Amino acid sequence: MKYVVCVPDGCADEPLAELGGRTPLQAASTETLDRLAARAELGRAAVIPQGLPPGSDVGNMSIFGYDPARYHTGRAPIEAAALGLKLRPDQVAYRCNLVTVGDDGTMVDFAGGHPGNEAAAAAIEALDAALGGDGLELHPGVQYRHILVAPAEWAEAECTPPHDLTGKPAVGPTGPAAPFLQRVMDTSRDVLAGSGLAANQVWLWGQGFQPQMPSFQHAYGLDAALVTAVDLVRGLGVLTGIEVVDLETATGWYDTDYEGKRDVALDALADGADLFVIHVEATDEAGHAGDVEEKVRALENWDRRILAGLVEGLDRLGPWRLLLLPDHATPLALRTHTPDPVPYLLVDSAVDGPGGTYTEAGVADLPVVPGHELMARLVGRR
Repeated sequence: MKYVVCVPDGCADEPLAELGGRTPLQAASTETLDRLAARAELGRAAVIPQGLPPGSDVGNMSIFGYDPARYHTGRAPIEAAALGLKLRPDQVAYRCNLVTVGDDGTMVDFAGGHPGNEAAAAAIEALDAALGGDGLELHPGVQYRHILVAPAEWAEAECTPPHDLTGKPAVGPTGPAAPFLQRVMDTSRDVLAGSGLAANQVWLWGQGFQPQMPSFQHAYGLDAALVTAVDLVRGLGVLTGIEVVDLETATGWYDTDYEGKRDVALDALADGADLFVIHVEATDEAGHAGDVEEKVRALENWDRRILAGLVEGLDRLGPWRLLLLPDHATPLALRTHTPDPVPYLLVDSAVDGPGGTYTEAGVADLPVVPGHELMARLVGRR
């Protein structure tokens, strides 16, 4: 048996006037997804446990089969693991976004114009040269997503994710560590002034100490692999011993290589992997941007460029089971994440489920299950 987990990041949404009162899932043309749903088990998954922030760190941890209420310590330490960083107990990691803040103090772009990796790394290295030392380290990641490692006493702060501030006043951190964090953010303005980037400062948030998680092999008895362009998801793979497959053409943006992700999944499964996770960020980015057209297009790309060929390839490999769900909702009207339960689909190549429609409305009356329990359900360990 082969297993696949498909994560269209943030694809769940709310009805929109621009789409005639439909959600992007209802408006998108998804022939393969519709066929799978017609013979699948459908339902709603609480991927964000009550009291935890509705982020991709929490949601993807749930999807990977780990209870965030037990293992989640913060977003940044997961991303630090993706960069090969092993934090000591006396160190805390912060997510360090390159952002654009307007002259009026408004958060213009939480992604700093989506800089290229090379230009972004040069900016972070320049900031490390200006601020590094005395327990501070800045490490370049991907595009606008980077990491600050700091002494443990810097952990006590309340920080707002920059994607929650789009079009709003960019209110900085509060709490005991706020002055230290604000100094880094203020200094970054001078360093980035001559960088040529659209980003004009860094934004610190998502702090935490590195979690200790059992390996996926130990928890589920399966050899697993994944593909993603997002360090957060890579970091979960590193922390749980799931192999991370590199794909240079995976961008984390609308132009990501859908076919490439499909093909590396099928290749890994053919080469002996038992389970493969395919993560695509495009739907989430469109949600944050409030771009209705791109969110619908990203869902259609999922269907046409991943799912269609994926099902054909899985059929050639033998029996299979597939789980599809987002890690949270990212409503276009809100441009940020919400903790609402999301629709899930679980389909078996040989055994038909009750079937239905994979949309928010299609599962609205179905039971809600804890998101972290779906992995065991997928692999037959419930």
